[in-house]
Amino acid sequence: MGHRVTELLALRPVPLALCPIPMAVEKKAFVLRIQPETLKELEQWAQEEFRSVNGQIEYLLNDALRKRRKRPKSNASNDPDESATDE
Repeated sequence: MGHRVTELLALRPVPLALCPIPMAVEKKAFVLRIQPETLKELEQWAQEEFRSVNGQIEYLLNDALRKRRKRPKSNASNDPDESATDE
């Protein structure tokens, strides 16, 4: 009987929330040209936050995109220098 129960459990679909292995998300690779000083600073920042450099860049880009989506469209500017606040 135990064997039959195991067979039946194996056939039942597992809810995604209970799946122990996250589904892989396909990511697009591309080449990034960057100043050596900028890369060094990103490496240090990534290390402080326990991320890879790639993970840090992806985090920063996603954060910037999230903030951009929240911004009212009337404040959107075509000139990136007008919206820069940290320079």
